[in-house]
Amino acid sequence: MKIAMFTDTYFPRVNGVGVSVKSFGEALAKMGHRVCVVCPDYDSKSDITIENTEIKDMTIMRVPSMTTIFSSEDRFVKPTTWKCVKQEIDKFKPDIIHMHTEFTLGIFARIYARKKNIALVYTSHTMWESYIKNYARFLPLSFAKKLGKMLVSFFAKRAQVVISPTERMYKLLSSYGINRDIEVLPTGIDDNVSKIDETKVPSFRKEIFKEFPILENKKILLYVGRVAKEKNLYMLFDVFSKVKEKFKDSVLFIVGGGPELDNLKEKAKTLSFSSSICFAGYRDRTSLSYFYHLADVFVFPSCTETQGLVTIEAMRSALPVVAIGEMGTLDVMQGDNGGFMVKNDLNEFSAKVIDLLSDENLHSKKSKEAKEWGAKWSMDYLTPKLANNYQKAIKIKKDDIK
Repeated sequence: MKIAMFTDTYFPRVNGVGVSVKSFGEALAKMGHRVCVVCPDYDSKSDITIENTEIKDMTIMRVPSMTTIFSSEDRFVKPTTWKCVKQEIDKFKPDIIHMHTEFTLGIFARIYARKKNIALVYTSHTMWESYIKNYARFLPLSFAKKLGKMLVSFFAKRAQVVISPTERMYKLLSSYGINRDIEVLPTGIDDNVSKIDETKVPSFRKEIFKEFPILENKKILLYVGRVAKEKNLYMLFDVFSKVKEKFKDSVLFIVGGGPELDNLKEKAKTLSFSSSICFAGYRDRTSLSYFYHLADVFVFPSCTETQGLVTIEAMRSALPVVAIGEMGTLDVMQGDNGGFMVKNDLNEFSAKVIDLLSDENLHSKKSKEAKEWGAKWSMDYLTPKLANNYQKAIKIKKDDIK
């Protein structure tokens, strides 16, 4: 099949949607399908550019864009680029359109699928009922929830197949009365993400300890992900304060970039234990597994996570997790699998971190459990399921046309 994926966020912008598109796109291409990812350009270019990737049969179409008023990280593709996008997609001649966004490029995907009578698959990545307030804080809560529901429902009702990354999202979509096939299909993790070259571990550790001397011979609490307000990262300072009382040799290590990074650093400077907090900033995805292997506990306080991909990555690296059991994390951990799933409660969160650091047998048990549980999210298992959904959508479309 020729598959065109439309998304309003993609690398170098790092988030769950971009990871999902990239992971599935590469896996589909490796299966023998041809994939074209249509996404924003982040370099202020004036023309559409086509990038070849290291994966045969996968290309990236970058569309000129501008920053949004809501977020400096997000991009807005101008409606005037529609004609040029259409011309390039015409050359590709897709068999299926997969829409991963509700905004400009999602609208383009919907229009193109309708005009060309091509089957449309829509993945609802974000619970806009809850999340839209992060972008439009001026909206009344009741109206924001209604707007979020309308946004998702509009596209879902116009797709042949709707994909939900989680059971929680599936239940929400079902409550909207969407008369479409809704399939639960989480984003998998490429096996290469959790693989490390054992021969490179000593040099990596030496390099990181040179950059952050405070980490050496310490108990490391690790967070990996975007540094944004909705990630609830300030809670980690309070958690770490309690952990520090018990373990003087502990360190909080935050790996990732984002709009809240500078503010978080400034807040850390005001704390009495500031010298025990390290910020690595954005790091290349290929190095993340090495960071997971450095740590003792993965701490994840986000309450708005759609899929919880970094939690899976940590577990696949045999790193026990303590995370708040809401939204995507709830779907991933499904209880105390691979660590501890806790309430949004400072004392409970801190206590479970301390338990893992105090009890070597418990830590060993949860480490083994984490690796086994994380293995359930293999791309080799999930990608054929996505391809089958494409075939289903194509058949539904053909039957509708008859």
